[in-house]
Amino acid sequence: MTVPLADLVAQYASISVEIAAAIQSVLEEGRFILGPVVEDLERRVAEFSGAAYAVGVNSGTDAILLALRANGIGPGDEIVTTPFTFVATIEMIAQLGARPVFADIDPDTFHLCPRATDERVSERTRAILPVDLFGQPADRAAFASLAERRSVRLIFDAAQAIGARFEGAPIGATGDAATLSFFPTKNLGAYGDGGMVLTNDAAVRDTVRRLRFHGSGGGYRYAEIGYCSRLDALQAAVLRVKLEHLPAWTDARRRNAEAYRAMLAGTRCVLPFEDPRAFHVYHQFTVRHPERDALRKRLAEAGVQSGIYYPSPLHLQEAYAHLGHRPGDFPEAERACREVLSLPVHPELNAEQIEHTCRTIRAFDGVA
Repeated sequence: MTVPLADLVAQYASISVEIAAAIQSVLEEGRFILGPVVEDLERRVAEFSGAAYAVGVNSGTDAILLALRANGIGPGDEIVTTPFTFVATIEMIAQLGARPVFADIDPDTFHLCPRATDERVSERTRAILPVDLFGQPADRAAFASLAERRSVRLIFDAAQAIGARFEGAPIGATGDAATLSFFPTKNLGAYGDGGMVLTNDAAVRDTVRRLRFHGSGGGYRYAEIGYCSRLDALQAAVLRVKLEHLPAWTDARRRNAEAYRAMLAGTRCVLPFEDPRAFHVYHQFTVRHPERDALRKRLAEAGVQSGIYYPSPLHLQEAYAHLGHRPGDFPEAERACREVLSLPVHPELNAEQIEHTCRTIRAFDGVA
């Protein structure tokens, strides 16, 4: 039996007729960059995510870049964030000439720890950048309170968490901005790259709109140095179709997660912690295991794909050696990198695949 970590082919097969019609409509209209299809997607995603505004850009990475710039981040500024995330989170801070300042993570949620974050804020700090890791939103209440008390901007990297909620509020309702990724394997994925900036601040919205279009508001007039970072209409058409299916796909992910919880009870896997205040959308079902690498090898032999997100914390990466960190600086992030393993949880999984995955793990752990 084969159990893929993601199954985009099966997903496409289930919606192929709708996708073909959406793409054909764009081809017949002949408007491929921005335009009414993108504007309609922006409106729908903003409403779905609880934000006043949404601006489509060409990747989740660019969404972080443009959100930071639109919130006034530039050379010499410090941004407190997590070392346990995908590199794009800090890559865009560095691209702006700002400095990522790391704080350790909470060992239960894997999220940036609010208390540790507070300890790292200085007079040079301009923003806090938590990550909604694996589909669970970071502590919106704690970070909003901290940002207000410290008079800094609050930007969430929500690339993995579309559809999630914290204390009943969708991910776009809190903070100065939140960013989304539409990378194909995300819960809402395009057929290529794509991203979006969510905000409740009209000034941030307007700035992101200019920055994505070479710094122009139109008419070959350039208010600032910008980028070419536009979401194209073909991707927007695909995403509009998929957005209609997203609630059902999220329900399927959550059912799969519950099946794992039941079948992995009694094993050495430390199962994902769900904050009772949060609605988790399970972009990944990430466990800890004391023999992670050996378990992953056994799963591969059984035909089960798995992922390690992430194998090394960012403060120990060569590209960021100039920040001066050493092993042991952020022990919880480092320990997570040694132990985490993400199991297939996508909506296309069937019961037999989940049972096969869990039998393999239980056999590895010697659990009958």
